[in-house]
Amino acid sequence: MQGGKSSSAVGAAKEAAANVGASAWAGKEKTKAVVQEKVEKAKAHDPAAKATAEARKQDRILQVEAAKQDAMRQNAAAKEHATAATYHPTTETEARAVEVEGARPRAGSSSDDGYLPAGAGHAVGTLHARGTAGGRSA
Repeated sequence: MQGGKSSSAVGAAKEAAANVGASAWAGKEKTKAVVQEKVEKAKAHDPAAKATAEARKQDRILQVEAAKQDAMRQNAAAKEHATAATYHPTTETEARAVEVEGARPRAGSSSDDGYLPAGAGHAVGTLHARGTAGGRSA
């Protein structure tokens, strides 16, 4: 899997989780507004007070919905920002070396060229990390 695709998937998952949280919060706040309106209507004895309670409920629901939509826009922007920050195009020199020589950049290279043949890094890393080739002891 390429780095760009996996970070995009992670960003999408984070955005989805944040959106679920925003929706849950909004649902809770809307429910609170409805319950408060019902209590105010039950306590009110005149139609004007009942109408005021209904108007307060509608206003609160609109405010909560606007806050939820704003949070979702911010979540989408954060995902786009994170995805853009992790995109690192290959330099022309690296692309040519991989294409022509079948080589890849060597991490932490101290050599002049900085490249190993494709597949060589794993064997060297295994030998160095475990002290034996392929992790088998003699």
